[in-house]
Amino acid sequence: MSWESACTARLWRLLPDVRPRSIRGRLTVLVTLLALLLLLPAGLAEGQVGRQAVADALWREDREEAALLAATLRGGHPAEPIVPRFAGVDLVEVVAPGHHVVETSRDAHGMPPLTSVWPAPGDPEEDVQTCAVTHVGCVRLSALRVQTAANSAVIYAGQAVAGLTPTQIFAELFGIENAILTVLAAWATWIITGRTLRPVEVIRTELASINVNDLSSRVPEPRGRDEIARLARTVNGTLSRIEEAKRRSDQALDRQRQFVADASHELRTPLAGLRAQLEESQLHPEETDLPALLDSALADADRLQAIMTDLLLLARVGCDQGGERTIVRLSELVPKEISRRDDRFPVHVRVEEDLTIMAVRSQIVRVLMNLIDNAQRHTRTTVEVEVRRAGAFAEVSVADDGAGISSADRERIFERFTRLDAARSRDRGGTGLGLAIAREIAHTHQGTLEVGESSSGGALFVLHIPLAPL
Repeated sequence: MSWESACTARLWRLLPDVRPRSIRGRLTVLVTLLALLLLLPAGLAEGQVGRQAVADALWREDREEAALLAATLRGGHPAEPIVPRFAGVDLVEVVAPGHHVVETSRDAHGMPPLTSVWPAPGDPEEDVQTCAVTHVGCVRLSALRVQTAANSAVIYAGQAVAGLTPTQIFAELFGIENAILTVLAAWATWIITGRTLRPVEVIRTELASINVNDLSSRVPEPRGRDEIARLARTVNGTLSRIEEAKRRSDQALDRQRQFVADASHELRTPLAGLRAQLEESQLHPEETDLPALLDSALADADRLQAIMTDLLLLARVGCDQGGERTIVRLSELVPKEISRRDDRFPVHVRVEEDLTIMAVRSQIVRVLMNLIDNAQRHTRTTVEVEVRRAGAFAEVSVADDGAGISSADRERIFERFTRLDAARSRDRGGTGLGLAIAREIAHTHQGTLEVGESSSGGALFVLHIPLAPL
């Protein structure tokens, strides 16, 4: 961990009560702290380096001025008048041992020695900064011995330190720049973070408005593949799964209610008839024809058993619990199942070869048998069954030459316990659930079951089931 990260973490721990609660605020504060930790040391170091560079340049001018004057004096040339050769070095003095000022530049005329520093023979030059000079303020100067002899004079060459130097101006500007950069970093982080997290707030608001009664709403999905876009897609996927689970739960509840309603409605009549017969026989045992009573009771019991079997089958099919789906070869199954029947009217079969579907075999057999049973009850002379390919589907059609079904009633016949007329009453057989079971099985196999008119004017039932993939 870098020292900036360590300092930031320490500051964060020290301020637990003032931490922003939002991610936007936390990121803004974090970026601001990092900017300060990065820019502040850099600014201080830059200012220090700049000030040192300027000071070194000034002392270099002072040393060169003192060296030039010392060389002139060592050459035997008089120092008077002292005219500084560097424009900024205006305070120049030649001081004899005992700190007596011998010669000065024009700006240093009348001043006492600029400093009490006296370089030793072994170290003839020394840089000095002093603020003891009257009416001048702080001065940076170079003290240089003219000779190495003990009685050598010393040259002081220097210049006053300005109250506001270019270095100080630069340092202040750099500090202002750092402050502006810090503010800009905080502002940019606040704006960018707000825009980045705006979809999250929209998602939160949309989720808060969704209730269990209506799960169709979806959160908006931002463009791109970033984390927020993936979050929105995941939320929508979860909502879709919850909606589908609720739909299935509602369907299961509806099926349960339908089962209860059907059972209570359809079982009441045969139970009431059976009870009436038994009570009548109990009241008048001497007038009861026992064989006839037993035959009637067994017929009612058989009808009750058939109704219960069909109701339970409808409940299982609706819950998709009919069994495991396997490859079913319709070109073999249909003729085989029809050959087992002993029907009143002949059944003519036409089958196209190599038609296979993925299905629960027992349920497909049940659909076929229900359709043929229905056709046998209403045909006049014959029943036609055809199996052929229809695009990506296998088509099974069952036609009779009976009275047919009007267009207005072609959907009603698939409702449970629906009978259109006396020709379709209970005395013709059936429980009133055969066509409802057939269509339910078709739907659970992603197929359809429709009814139309046959070429002879009777009813034509057409079953479509998707073909098995090759």
